Amino acid sequence: MKRILALFLVLVGAAAGVFTYVQMGHVKATNAQVQPEGIQLPIIMYHSMLRNGSGEYTISPETFEEDLRYLKDNGYTTIYMQDLLDYINKQVSLPEKPIMLTFDDGYYNNYLYAYPLAKKYESKIVISPIGYYTDQFSKADANHATYSHMTWDQIKEMMDSGYVEFQNHTYNLHSSDGKRLGTKKLRGESLEDYTALLTKDITQMQQEMQEHTGYTPTTFVYPFGAISDAAVPIVRSLGFSATLGCASKVNQITQNPECLYELGRFLRPPGKSSADFFRKIAPPQASAS
Repeated sequence: MKRILALFLVLVGAAAGVFTYVQMGHVKATNAQVQPEGIQLPIIMYHSMLRNGSGEYTISPETFEEDLRYLKDNGYTTIYMQDLLDYINKQVSLPEKPIMLTFDDGYYNNYLYAYPLAKKYESKIVISPIGYYTDQFSKADANHATYSHMTWDQIKEMMDSGYVEFQNHTYNLHSSDGKRLGTKKLRGESLEDYTALLTKDITQMQQEMQEHTGYTPTTFVYPFGAISDAAVPIVRSLGFSATLGCASKVNQITQNPECLYELGRFLRPPGKSSADFFRKIAPPQASAS
């Protein structure tokens, strides 16, 4: 009887040990699968910059300088798209409070006003020019603040400075003429025709950037933020590691490469102080008690 009781206790103990081991293993496996919440990244979208301009897409150089001063005073660090890729692919740390400043379309006034201010405040900016207009104004050399676009020489100068990164905003699909809105697929357009059109245009911009600067953009910036479901796999197949849209949201950056697609951006309107504009997007530092 004693032997039977002793054997029973041994079996119970072994079973308890196995149960505890399985439980611990389950807990460890669950913890290993927990994904970090990620790093919050606001991205700001600018366009034209004029001293006496008007319209919702035009701000003054003074407003942009106020923005740069606000961000620096409140501990924000401007970053590139390449910084995000390095964070995900090479585990390079991001700054504690990252923010990205993007400029769409490649206006000459970005070179005239935004670029000197970026150097003055040692801030990084990301510009996405339209290739067709860069080609046209590289020939015309107009350099007019109101309507000109930057030239290839100006793009190369800014890139070499270390303060400006360039991305792909199409070669010549930035239009809203009542037919096609940016890169959106037309109703009734065959997938074959749409794929050919998008591939030809975007690839031409990639090739011209490489030819004129030695650099190939990593990010595709959708004109008007207009995204067709059909465009997503095409853009990815062309080798882009990230895309920028126009949805107003703060992005959560994790170690998952998927988080870099369709990143949101906040349009910077005129007529607002930096403090008012950034209050919720990039809050000021808490005052010391």
